[in-house]
Amino acid sequence: MYVDLLFKAGMVFFVLMVLVQLGYIWIVFGKLAFYKDIYPVSATEEPVSVIIAARNEYENLKHKLVHVLEQDYPVFEVIVVNDCSWDESQKFLEDMQLQYKHLKVSQLVEQEKYPTGKKFALTIGIKAAMYENLLFTDADCIPASNQWIRLMQRRFVQGKEIVLGFAPYNRRKGFLNVFIRFETLMTAFYYVGFAVLKNAFMGKGGNMAYYRPLFFKHKGFASHQHILSGNDDLFINQAATANNVSIELSPESFVYTDAKENYTAFSRQKSRHMTTGKYYKSKHKWMLGTFYASLLFFYISWIGLWVLKPEWWPYLLTGYGVRLICQYLVYYKAALRLKCTQVVAFLPVLDLLYVFYMYYFGTKGYFTRKPKVW
Repeated sequence: MYVDLLFKAGMVFFVLMVLVQLGYIWIVFGKLAFYKDIYPVSATEEPVSVIIAARNEYENLKHKLVHVLEQDYPVFEVIVVNDCSWDESQKFLEDMQLQYKHLKVSQLVEQEKYPTGKKFALTIGIKAAMYENLLFTDADCIPASNQWIRLMQRRFVQGKEIVLGFAPYNRRKGFLNVFIRFETLMTAFYYVGFAVLKNAFMGKGGNMAYYRPLFFKHKGFASHQHILSGNDDLFINQAATANNVSIELSPESFVYTDAKENYTAFSRQKSRHMTTGKYYKSKHKWMLGTFYASLLFFYISWIGLWVLKPEWWPYLLTGYGVRLICQYLVYYKAALRLKCTQVVAFLPVLDLLYVFYMYYFGTKGYFTRKPKVW
């Protein structure tokens, strides 16, 4: 009798979790999968300041900075803030300035009593910028084409002060690379989906833009200056409104970078990134938390029901199958747009691993007080 009651309650709960998951898959994630470009574009090509904060990035600057400097755009500058590097970055940048007159370099020197961070470096770059339209990327990033600046800048129109782009990882061998690119797809689902629903809450620092007066209006990074990460998501979280955000998803506007090649480096990176979520606005924490909780309890209730009454396997398999089919339909469509269809082939495994990933790094990030390096 007790088992029957527990099973019935568990089945109701399982169905509820399936419905919540389907809601997110179709309503939120579907905004990316079936994305229609509803955002206006500008007919004028306003000047742009591209800002890069770099710390000991000599090798990346040597091979990748030229792809930013040689963009096909009439008027732009590239500001590289050399943040207390002790490698050959400064000499390389000074040599590049001789060839590229639109390259500006700001060098920061480490002071023991006043340690800097990426937010301080970006603030220096923003203050040094000549133009109001600011475009951000990282030293380890390469634009997919020489039209990157043009495609991102054209979205500054009709009150749009923030432009969110996509920054995928390069495809490499190994399952870790597959999982990292799957995690990037999931992140795109969140920030694109909610932005289309007029509730933008984050962006990716490797490919985003905003209007310089917006930065000063919100006093820059002052409200979260003490947090090492968050120059992208925490600023967007405080500055985005229902109407001031635009999206650019042309493949030529993507900015690529290499993923971490081993678990230790990946763990260190994600432990730092996950420290910012607890500072999001309450409504955004609820939006994400509901999805994460329903995902976890979907698997827990599904496994628990199998244990209680394995003879009900056709119904349990149907519930799992309905969700999985919907995932394949939505995820593949989105992955096709974002040029990462390979990850969908491993969807059942990646989806389950994603649960452990989110709760492990999410919990670790929540209790991490302050990362020490960026």
